[in-house]
Amino acid sequence: MSSTHFPFSAVVGQDDLRLALLLNAVSPAVGGVLVRGEKGTAKSTAVRALSALLPQVDVVPGCRFSCAPAAPDPSCPDGPHESGPGALRPARMVELPVGASEDRLVGALDIERALAEGVKAFEPGLLADAHRGILYVDEVNLLHDHLVDVLLDAAAMGASYVEREGVSVRHAARFLLVGTMNPEEGELRPQLLDRFGLTVEVAASREPAQRVEVVRRRLAYEDDPAGFATRWAGDEHEVRARVVAARALLPKVSLGDTALLQIAATCAGFEVDGMRADIVMARTATALAAWAGRTDVRKEDVRQAALLALPHRRRRNPFDAPGLDEDMLDRILDEFPDEDPEPEPEPEPEGPDDSGPEDDGPGGGPDGGPGGTPPQGDGSQDPDTPAESPETPETGEAPAEAPEAPQPAAQEAAGPEQAAVRAAEPFRTKMLSVPGLGEGASGRRSRARTAHGRTTGAQRPRGHLTKLHLAATIQAAAPHQKARGRDGRGLVIRKDDLRQATREGREGNLVLFVVDASGSMAARQRMSAVKGAVMSLLLDAYQRRDKVGLITFRGATAELALPPTSSVDAAAARLEQLPTGGRTPLAAGLLKAHEVLRIERLRDPSRRPLLVVVTDGRATSAGNVGGRTDSSPRELAGHSARLLQAGGVASVVVDCESGPVRLGLAGVLAQDLGGPSVTLDGLRADSLAGLVKNVRTAVASTASPHSSSNSNRRVA
Repeated sequence: MSSTHFPFSAVVGQDDLRLALLLNAVSPAVGGVLVRGEKGTAKSTAVRALSALLPQVDVVPGCRFSCAPAAPDPSCPDGPHESGPGALRPARMVELPVGASEDRLVGALDIERALAEGVKAFEPGLLADAHRGILYVDEVNLLHDHLVDVLLDAAAMGASYVEREGVSVRHAARFLLVGTMNPEEGELRPQLLDRFGLTVEVAASREPAQRVEVVRRRLAYEDDPAGFATRWAGDEHEVRARVVAARALLPKVSLGDTALLQIAATCAGFEVDGMRADIVMARTATALAAWAGRTDVRKEDVRQAALLALPHRRRRNPFDAPGLDEDMLDRILDEFPDEDPEPEPEPEPEGPDDSGPEDDGPGGGPDGGPGGTPPQGDGSQDPDTPAESPETPETGEAPAEAPEAPQPAAQEAAGPEQAAVRAAEPFRTKMLSVPGLGEGASGRRSRARTAHGRTTGAQRPRGHLTKLHLAATIQAAAPHQKARGRDGRGLVIRKDDLRQATREGREGNLVLFVVDASGSMAARQRMSAVKGAVMSLLLDAYQRRDKVGLITFRGATAELALPPTSSVDAAAARLEQLPTGGRTPLAAGLLKAHEVLRIERLRDPSRRPLLVVVTDGRATSAGNVGGRTDSSPRELAGHSARLLQAGGVASVVVDCESGPVRLGLAGVLAQDLGGPSVTLDGLRADSLAGLVKNVRTAVASTASPHSSSNSNRRVA
């Protein structure tokens, strides 16, 4: 397989993506790019191709941290460096794997040598490798939060700090940070989104001619990578030369008061939090002017900078779609017209008006996008789903339900599907947690042994030592000092003395929702409240870094509406579209949950589940439960619930029954599941005081008196 990358200038379309990458190549101070989009949209291809366009870097020979000979880093671990000629090498593109450890990212100290000899023996990490190049994180939304924090801190400060028990190392780490992600697999926290300078939404073209060109070029590249790269070498050289010229022009670009007012008014008008957006917009507009060969920033530069720097900073919760109202943007900018729009001195206009953007065709040619005037937004590309159709009028539906009494079976018989209703306003819920001590992915829900958190003890390291427990190490070494011939001030430390700190923090869980969508839930106000409650729990799951899944049951079947995923907004979208009607196959819904959890245990055994059943507890249909006819629907539901309880699954039943006459079936279901039952009103944060305690008590009572925390982790 050839190592020749697909040429950057041969990427078809994706003008905003290519422009954002090139602006960061011109001015790394812009702060990097986050590329959001569906799979198969050339995200990784464009990023990997960018490194070939960056100028070569001059480095100190033998320096592992890529110091510049003219201005070496005074705190470089390989320094101090003698003055002398440097060596040219291509700019690197370093990829950070999703499963990388913190030591692999920032580097690691040899703790044993540091304690015994006082030597800072340091092995550089990926941040050092990426210095003066590109650091690329594919699927950045799946990276552990603490790694993202470290990564963005280094990008913001231009340096990486490694500290282990008082021994510290610092080295320069200035790089172009590029992250790609598929929003369907989960979102980044708003605080982390804000740390990326620019964000681009990409989607596959719907134009047949452009799609044909994509296929043609990809096949040609795969048949002969070297030959394909040679055919595009001229275009690559032109773009590379333009990057070099724009870098040289950048210090001469003037950011006038009018442009600054436009930037400030835009950020204020869109109610963007903090001042980072203003700074990023200013740097981006300056880079746009340099890329266009100008020394003054104009309104079109500010407009394009806003389209790249603001959409991801407008999100207030995970269910908000990123975007910017371009009409509002134009109204704000029109309040501050350019004061002196003098014509460009470089190219002489050939016609009466040559100030508009060039017509680059469909965006697939060598001069499409990056080679011409920067595109001024792309309103045609919208990766979101089609706009919702208005709600179906309620005419033709059953009249609004009176206070609920036991309903006849005929009302729940399979009938016409009722239209989906909107969810009520979400509210803040109190935390639900899984009992015991887990070892899953870091998060904010249940107790777990994690790499970060409060220190609870010490143990012998399993593999590479990462978190030294200094006191335990000294205690292990102290009794042997005389036998080891200690005669100096330092301790004689051996590898067997080293102790790893054990820490306790919080983990993310798999929150599996099982939602009753049968006819008994079909009253519009009632279903709206149910959806609002589930939406509130989804928002809580997003904030606690959980995976979520959604099962619905109605009629005769249960459906896995959303397989377990980190994309909470995908679950919210499925919930909004959920129709109701038909009988109530409660047993089928519970058995479907049992099957999903069994499969997920095999895929991710360390992530513990929390089952949230949203129902009024009625069971009027056996559903598809393997053809059993010897039991009533209610008995089958109880059997299915006890099967989940026997597996140690922590469960909560959200009781949706309302009205003056109540059957209390949800409470019976909760007993069968071994978990608590809570009403819709009781789910709110101010009225849920005892629920976490009840979840812990109920599940713990199902375990053997001799169970340890290990057995809790196994069954839960």
